[in-house]
Amino acid sequence: MNHGLFWKLFAILVAGTVVLFAGIHWLVNHTEREMSYIADHHQQEMRAWANHAESLYVKGDMDELNRWIIQLQDKEYTWVAIVSPELHLIAGNKIDQSYVDEFRLGRSIEWMIHLYHNYNPVMDLFFEDGETHFIIRLPQRMRPGNLWQTTQLMLQVGLPFCVLAVVCLLLYRHLVSPIRKLEKTTRQFAAGNYDVRVRDSLGRRNDELASLAQTFDAMAEHTGGLIVTQRQLIADLSHELRTPITRIEMALNAKDQQASQDSIERIKKDVACIRALSEDALTLAWIDTEKPIISSEPMDLVDLLDSIIDDARFEFFDRRIQAYLPDVAPIEGSNNRVLGQALENVVRNALRYTPVGGQVEVELIKLKDHFQLTIADQGPGVPDEYLEKIFQPFFRVEKERGKDSGGFGLGLALAKRQIEALSGRISAANQPQGGLLITVTLKI
Repeated sequence: MNHGLFWKLFAILVAGTVVLFAGIHWLVNHTEREMSYIADHHQQEMRAWANHAESLYVKGDMDELNRWIIQLQDKEYTWVAIVSPELHLIAGNKIDQSYVDEFRLGRSIEWMIHLYHNYNPVMDLFFEDGETHFIIRLPQRMRPGNLWQTTQLMLQVGLPFCVLAVVCLLLYRHLVSPIRKLEKTTRQFAAGNYDVRVRDSLGRRNDELASLAQTFDAMAEHTGGLIVTQRQLIADLSHELRTPITRIEMALNAKDQQASQDSIERIKKDVACIRALSEDALTLAWIDTEKPIISSEPMDLVDLLDSIIDDARFEFFDRRIQAYLPDVAPIEGSNNRVLGQALENVVRNALRYTPVGGQVEVELIKLKDHFQLTIADQGPGVPDEYLEKIFQPFFRVEKERGKDSGGFGLGLALAKRQIEALSGRISAANQPQGGLLITVTLKI
């Protein structure tokens, strides 16, 4: 069983899941790292503050420095101080123990800021002397990652949702597209276009859906062929029945007694003709739609041929039948009634076209894994271009000759379908010395 679609979906989902989670993990870490740095313009702003404080400190204008620090603190809602290397307060607010602990961390404005801490760290900027420090608790507006929670939610929930939606859409189109093509083809087939097929439209796909399309094409070909055959059969049957029915009507309208007596004989003949035609047509219709029941018991092909030849000799007593048969020819997986009817049609057809006094030869030989049966007549043969068509229903090379011989063009058509239903083969060829040679191959 073809499991191509399962493995294709399995590979896509597994690979997609691994790539998705790996990509999300990398993207989250990368985004978190990038969002952990203070923005460049905020760093420049804090350096400007430090430079301004340094200029006031260098001038010795401590009152102005303290007023500026108070204004900055009020404006940014933060804490600012100028301290010496020994952590002595030079300007700004008094340093409490918590600030000292943070200050000793020596946090530079270029360092990463932890996005998950609720407090803002104290930033440290050196004056040009390399000893005096401008320290400031990072203003809230400058804190990086203010949108980190929202960004994290979008990366971990929104991004997978969008990616999976796209993957589902692609898988949906991959699965539904051939189904829609199959649906369209089915509608066309139901509308009477029996030549439509769907497999070629799927390209190089090789999965369960392609197998389904191939199965549909096989079904469409078989069903379409049956419908066309049945329609042709009905048309041909109605045409063949028209003549005997007309003759029956004419016979029933005869006025004089003698004509009526002759008409009765004609009616009997035409009724027999209609019965035979109907039986053959029904058999042909049945064999096109039903498979014969195969017997599990072996049968002897020689016994079957002997019975057929004896009946044929009795019916065609003015022709000879020369049989070359082995002692036994056992075959399995066949149907005695169906095969017997097929071979009888072939033998009767050969005798029908063999002139009076002529001979039909029947030969059965055993080859490697099958029996080969040949039936050769001494009739006029068939033009080479018609050797395949003689197995079509109601086909006759010469209409008038078919009528004179009592045939309707169904015998060989029945034989072909019956033999092929039993996994055999039948073919026709003209003999060099004249006459038609029918070859039947049957599996042992």
